[in-house]
Amino acid sequence: MQKLKVVRTGCVEEPEVRYTSPCQICDRFSREMMALDRECFIVLHLDGKNRIVARELVSVGSLQQSIVHPREVFKGAVLNGSASIICLHNHPSGDPKPSPEDLIITKRLQEAGEILGIKVLDHLIIGDRSAYSIISKELMKPTTAKKQQPVIVPRPRRKAGNRPAMVAAS
Repeated sequence: MQKLKVVRTGCVEEPEVRYTSPCQICDRFSREMMALDRECFIVLHLDGKNRIVARELVSVGSLQQSIVHPREVFKGAVLNGSASIICLHNHPSGDPKPSPEDLIITKRLQEAGEILGIKVLDHLIIGDRSAYSIISKELMKPTTAKKQQPVIVPRPRRKAGNRPAMVAAS
């Protein structure tokens, strides 16, 4: 009789960010993915509110290819109870244009996801200075290079004589 193997899952320390566009994913992961010298395929597991609950490195390939199978892509997603996934991989050549193989695996992943009830929200290809969304067929430039302006939130004014209450710890 065969024994059931237990697969360990972990948690991701991500802020409570809802990812609603490919540009957000591109901004969040492009710098890290551009630095890789081999093709890597990463799957982001998302909950029902499109927040990342896990990040899984599914495959590390060679300079020009990475072997990806739907079984490996959805294994972690099923174990984490993910509502959806976002796939991303890099092209070390710098050109984010999808290859015919990229389009084929995206179609296979969408079909497998439909059967499992885990939607493939997107498949992003990260290039040198841009990224390509296969699902929305859109070329994007990451905005992480731009300096973001700080947001200044005014503090509410207190009336004279009103001090904040002190609470004793027990």
